[in-house]
Amino acid sequence: MDEEAIVESRIAPPPLTCPKCSSLLPSDLGVLTCLICSAKVNVEHPVTRRNWNNEKVGCPQCSKVLVVGVDKRPAHLKCASCSTHFTVAKNVPRVEIACPSCERRLRMKRRPGEREIDCPACSTSFKVTF
Repeated sequence: MDEEAIVESRIAPPPLTCPKCSSLLPSDLGVLTCLICSAKVNVEHPVTRRNWNNEKVGCPQCSKVLVVGVDKRPAHLKCASCSTHFTVAKNVPRVEIACPSCERRLRMKRRPGEREIDCPACSTSFKVTF
């Protein structure tokens, strides 16, 4: 059985912070749980939902351009031309941070919570909280 192909969406909801603890919320819509304080937050953004619904993606098999037509991510699709099944995954924006020791710029996906980072240049370990 073949693995289902994944295409990353180009549209991400705006980055929002928890009203209780001010930490970054997961990059999604609907009822979200803060990873720091466990508060439940209902996030709706009609512009993002409309953009997701109208987003155009290329089929990973035949490259035909398809309109997603679904206002949530991930979205499971089937190409009308070649019948390939694939998933349009949510977009997780990338950010740059500086190593506190050597100041090298590191790019990483912005995910809520605390992460332990090892700098590839100087091997310094440090924590990042989004």
